[in-house]
Amino acid sequence: MTFTINPEKCSTCGLCIDVCPVEAINPYGVYQIDSSLCTGCGLCQESCPVDAIEAGT
Repeated sequence: MTFTINPEKCSTCGLCIDVCPVEAINPYGVYQIDSSLCTGCGLCQESCPVDAIEAGT
């Protein structure tokens, strides 16, 4: 599974960065998930208080 961060919803709180076990989220500028590093665990999506992280295929 892949995940993307919706920049219009993201509050840049950093919770997703803190929980990501493989450091796949780039915190510089607009938060982005590096799909080459992401394992699809979903911890980032679960931690997001504003539901900015969306699951893809």
